[in-house]
Amino acid sequence: MSIVIRDVREHELDSVLALNNAAGPSILPLDSGRLRRFYETAEYFRVAERDGTLAGFLVGFGSASDHATSNFHWFAAHYPHYFYIDRVVVASRRRGGGVGRAFYADVQSYAELRYPVLACEVFVEHDSDPARIFHGSFGFREVGQHVMPETGIRASMLTKDLCSYAWVHSHYGDALPDEPWLLQPRVVGEAQLATGT
Repeated sequence: MSIVIRDVREHELDSVLALNNAAGPSILPLDSGRLRRFYETAEYFRVAERDGTLAGFLVGFGSASDHATSNFHWFAAHYPHYFYIDRVVVASRRRGGGVGRAFYADVQSYAELRYPVLACEVFVEHDSDPARIFHGSFGFREVGQHVMPETGIRASMLTKDLCSYAWVHSHYGDALPDEPWLLQPRVVGEAQLATGT
């Protein structure tokens, strides 16, 4: 059965919220207002479908966004230009079936044309070994730890250098060719339309 990664649709937000809040202690809960803000401002907000059913989602923000979490700001203090994965959630019945790998392949192919670094965090508590191994197998490395003041949870701050970025940026700058596969997954807000980020 194939996995389809595509932009989230507005009518799916309730299902996305339910997936997020059923994910367990390794994912912070959301309310509908915060999820709506993600929908309106996230540079990357995609879902996975498997067998016609929502199997997960991934939300990400570029370093120029006004995303307001302490983990995002931790990366901002250490990296001038990066793409931040705020959260990735896979439905419990789909874990281990390739959905997470499909998301990371998709988000990396998007980010590596626009950013030199892919950033995310994994909570140190809550039996995080599977998540840490998953990220390590994808080439992420720990670059520090951060205790989130809003929750008191310690996070392992992870980055992955995106080796394609330097070549793409030196040849095309911020003006990628007009090819359908190079388009941003979604266009949000006047600022992104004006800056192309």
